[in-house]
Amino acid sequence: ATQTTTQSYKWNKHEYSQHNRKKESLYTSVMERACAHNILEQKQEDHRAKRFHHCPHCEEIFPYLSKLKIHLKKHTGENLYSCTDCEKRFTTSHSLTVHQRVHTGEKPYSCSACGGRFSRRSHLKRHQHIHTGQKPYSCSDCGKCFATSSDLTVHQRTHTGEKPFSCSDCGGRFSQLSSLKKHQHIHTGEKPYFCSDCGKSFSLLDTLKAHARIHTGEKPYSCSDCGKRFSQRSNLKIHQRLHKGEKPYSCSDCEKSFSQLDKLNSHQRIHTGEKPYFCSDCGTCFSQIDTLKCHQRIHTGEKPYSCSDCGQSFSQHSSLKKHQRIHTGEKPYSCSECGTSFSLQDSLKSHQRIHTGEKPYFCSDCGKNFSRHSSLKKHQLHTGEKPYSCSDCGGSYSRLGNLETHHRTHTGEKPYSCSDCGKCFTTSSALTVHQKTHTGEKHTNRYTQAESFAD
Repeated sequence: ATQTTTQSYKWNKHEYSQHNRKKESLYTSVMERACAHNILEQKQEDHRAKRFHHCPHCEEIFPYLSKLKIHLKKHTGENLYSCTDCEKRFTTSHSLTVHQRVHTGEKPYSCSACGGRFSRRSHLKRHQHIHTGQKPYSCSDCGKCFATSSDLTVHQRTHTGEKPFSCSDCGGRFSQLSSLKKHQHIHTGEKPYFCSDCGKSFSLLDTLKAHARIHTGEKPYSCSDCGKRFSQRSNLKIHQRLHKGEKPYSCSDCEKSFSQLDKLNSHQRIHTGEKPYFCSDCGTCFSQIDTLKCHQRIHTGEKPYSCSDCGQSFSQHSSLKKHQRIHTGEKPYSCSECGTSFSLQDSLKSHQRIHTGEKPYFCSDCGKNFSRHSSLKKHQLHTGEKPYSCSDCGGSYSRLGNLETHHRTHTGEKPYSCSDCGKCFTTSSALTVHQKTHTGEKHTNRYTQAESFAD
């Protein structure tokens, strides 16, 4: 009987244990289902609540109430965290910690591929996509891919037209927070970033970094087509249009296209007649800033472009290039009718009038027409006008060239020398007459005049 009782006790204990296990398992299962249901409901609630939290102060939209509460601190000033270096205030302690790295220079996150260091984890992650080439986030509207979800979100606003960030000063709206911050510097005038080399100040850190390359000479952006390097990404993009032939900016008046917006703006002044740049010395107005700068050298006498062959200086770079063809012998402009080549485009145009018979210059006194402006000037001698005066003796001349030749009588300059005997002359015509004495060629009575200009 005792044995039977013992066995019965063991059996009841075992059965009770099994029953408890089943009960516990059932309880766990029910609770898990309940929790899962609650979690799902919470997620659905969050999803339904997404994008429905508006800031009453600036109308910025937030997906979660918790994000809105943090944002509201900006307006209320409640429990803000202040930077001891610049007194800038933040809504979270984490944001303050990240910001302080601007002052300390701390960059705790390093790239395992290239060793580059970053102050923020998000910046490191974004950087690492350079090495992996991974762009896992694609736009459902246009298919464009992005390395980060935030970049995709910003891009999608180009399709939706959404501009969630507004300026409290003027009401202007922006699709990116960074664009709003840049804009706000217009109102505040704040320029907190200083160049240690020249002291120039900037409103944006990126602008300072770009400026610093002027001093360092750094050119981190290279063209994949020709290898040319640039200090600014924007300059590289403009350059790459040369290879692609891309000219996205078109003139609405003549449909001429340009690769740069500022080139289009300059071109449009041809149609509008606008001349916004004026000379403070003489009041002459110009449509282009570069044209004004060239003009001002007439007043200053500045000649910044010098020839490496003879040392002669010029006020314009284009004038130097034309001059250098004297030394190189280059004649890049050729006549399609007879093949004659010229060093200057203007010389070619004058020459082509021989073939076309065009005579665009006419004398207002007698009506005679000429193919060259210089020929008209020579013809106009019958007016008796002598606008060029010698500052040494007061003698007047009808042509500038004659005045320059006359000046040599005062200076004693004789720039034309004979290659056969070394004799020097004040004019090229006098040298030509003299050279006939070596060649045996008959000369006119002007030889006597030429001798008067010789040594």
